[in-house]
Amino acid sequence: MHDFQYYLEKNLLELFRDLTNGRYRHGGYRKFVVCDNKRREISVASVRDRVVHRLVYDYLEKLYDKTFIYDAWSCRKGKGLLGAIERTACFLKRFNTHTHTHTARSHFSWVWKCDVKKFFDSVDQEVLLKILGRRIKDSITFNLLKEIIHSFTTVAGRRVGMPIGNLSSQIFANIYLNELDRFVKLRLQVKAYLRYGDDFIVLENDPEKLKNVRDEVSRFLSDELKLHVNPKSDKIMKVSHGLKFLGVKLWPFGRTLNRRNLDRVKGRLKPNNISSYSGLILKHGNVKQVKDFNWMVCDKILNEY
Repeated sequence: MHDFQYYLEKNLLELFRDLTNGRYRHGGYRKFVVCDNKRREISVASVRDRVVHRLVYDYLEKLYDKTFIYDAWSCRKGKGLLGAIERTACFLKRFNTHTHTHTARSHFSWVWKCDVKKFFDSVDQEVLLKILGRRIKDSITFNLLKEIIHSFTTVAGRRVGMPIGNLSSQIFANIYLNELDRFVKLRLQVKAYLRYGDDFIVLENDPEKLKNVRDEVSRFLSDELKLHVNPKSDKIMKVSHGLKFLGVKLWPFGRTLNRRNLDRVKGRLKPNNISSYSGLILKHGNVKQVKDFNWMVCDKILNEY
């Protein structure tokens, strides 16, 4: 990193020439493991390659973001985790209104929650390139995307997987899963669908219709995107029973943070991130959780200073 910055002007000029002439070749990755709620292997490219990832991200974001559905909430300007949680809460309130009328018992509202099994490890690179090829007609640009995508694999000898840690992987993920989003919204005509990353929910008033949606989505993921639903999170449940989604437990008329997320805040809390975590706790925590967080802040400040 320091070598690239020390000769910054020279390195950027060489990079520009390589990109313009189609001679750019992606380097290797530095890998390390982090353990959050689950074990993840992070792959970090060199500074030179990360400059290219930023250029690719900005180019693709302008080209593709307008094609994404409204309720794709991850890695997009004006969206994000808190917005996804708020939107989910609105869905639960709207679809729960039937449970407070004198209609038949069959009118209970239902939600299907699921995610893609090992999404980043399982992305089929040739499928991704096929999707990109529908809009990217310039050969130099397409070959650059191909070089980045083929620079990584999770299975030796196969074109599969994307690195967690690449900025470009974020936009590639949204482009890949936009195929799922459009299938659900346009082909299946689902009214209440939301995706954040590879986590998604579908809400319906008819449980049989919801089961049919699940079957159709599972088939589409397998046949068209070479992905599979995660059996551990594949659940259909009543809205009135509450929904654990995106680190929050939501009910039609309330929500609270998961204990796991509170423990994570406690472990990561520092003076420079207090304001960020404060917004999360105040927005989604209950009275006791807010009180406990305030005491954590006091202890942290006293210990630091």
